[in-house]
Amino acid sequence: MAPAPDSSQREAARTLEIMQRLREVEESILARAPEHDLEPSLDRIQAVMELAGDPQRTYPVIHLTGTNGKTTTARVIESILREMGLTTGRFTSPHLHSMLERISIGGRPIEAEKFLRSYAEVIPLIELVDARSAENDEPRMTYFEVLVAVAYAAFADAPVDVAIIEVGMGGSWDATNVADGVVSVITPIALDHQHFLGNRVTDIALEKSGIIKAGGIVISADQGDPAVTAILAERAEEVGAQIAVEGEQFGLDGADVALGGQALSVRGLSTTYPDLFLPFHGAHMAQNATLAIAAVEAFLGGGEQELDLDVLKAGLAAATSPGRLEVVRRSPTVLVDAAHNPAGATALRDGLQEAFTFTKLVGVVAILKDKDASEMLEILEPVLDEVIITRTTSARAMRPNDLGEIAKGIFGEARVTVVGDLPDALDRAAGIADESGVGGGVLATGSVITAAEVRMLLGVTDV
Repeated sequence: MAPAPDSSQREAARTLEIMQRLREVEESILARAPEHDLEPSLDRIQAVMELAGDPQRTYPVIHLTGTNGKTTTARVIESILREMGLTTGRFTSPHLHSMLERISIGGRPIEAEKFLRSYAEVIPLIELVDARSAENDEPRMTYFEVLVAVAYAAFADAPVDVAIIEVGMGGSWDATNVADGVVSVITPIALDHQHFLGNRVTDIALEKSGIIKAGGIVISADQGDPAVTAILAERAEEVGAQIAVEGEQFGLDGADVALGGQALSVRGLSTTYPDLFLPFHGAHMAQNATLAIAAVEAFLGGGEQELDLDVLKAGLAAATSPGRLEVVRRSPTVLVDAAHNPAGATALRDGLQEAFTFTKLVGVVAILKDKDASEMLEILEPVLDEVIITRTTSARAMRPNDLGEIAKGIFGEARVTVVGDLPDALDRAAGIADESGVGGGVLATGSVITAAEVRMLLGVTDV
């Protein structure tokens, strides 16, 4: 007779069973329409949430939209609130390495077993709504809508004290907008996803303003365009929300480069917070932190209650933002950044110039074919001595030869090398950087996928 399995064997078998089930569920979700191929509507997700008993209304929500900086701002908000003793839920997108990263509870990606439990709760309701849609010759729920439903159910089950929710795209018709944010955060708005949001920044602002809800508080970045700010203010007035704008009611009083990040002084809604350390580089990251502080003040005391300075300092110092101007290797230094549009490329360029000094910086660039590659490369040209053009494993990646031709027109042929395979491109760039001595570096950028795949190639997968 074979000996009975011991507890470690039983646990290993259970873990294997969970991982197999998770793979099956992920494949099922991925078989749905992707998040960049959507049918703008809240009808499907609203129907699922109503059938589920509206779990998104069982906890307060801080809702974020904008073009760039959403994920970092959400992560900083969460870090501060966790330091204050609150149990947090965070929903962000896209992910770097695992779908589970999108749903965070207590500052960590949701455990596979909890994800599966929440999925099991909502999938019968999703299938019911899918069947109704099929009867009306309408599309079934998308990949993103399913993940939103799972996240909202998981946060209710936890339960969380507050959920920090980042929109996927836009605002009014984004699936996350079935929740009502008591605080709405609007990061800088620029052109992106024009085929869904419009070709004018004011059109995009109008769509994004849809997350502003009655009786809430709006925390807006300095939008740099009075017309955009006016649209947000009009929406706030229309629904009876308060609005605070960076540079007016709150702002960044000072920022200096410090070892491993920046030293900030932030004028919040209620008081000024001096001597803050932020472990991120770049003015855009300082702006994200400033928005986050104001959002926490708005959430906890309506903007009238000071935050405990020591707790705030600890929350900021503990914040992380993987894939955002992140050092993932030394000797040579390898940076990854998820910049995927011109506004993101501008923030990246400025952050590099503020915080780093390289004798030679080699770019590894892979961009998706629906992005403005030409403008992104023009923005990055002043800070890259050479560029290795390549592609990621994404089916949406631009062909290296096509991207290479664009790059040659901007950098000149002598500064451009096309390498079809990302691992080989990274090796080539690291070799060139090594040849220039200790001051050489590599920057991998162009998309979230580029940052993620380079992180994995270098053995960095923590989030």
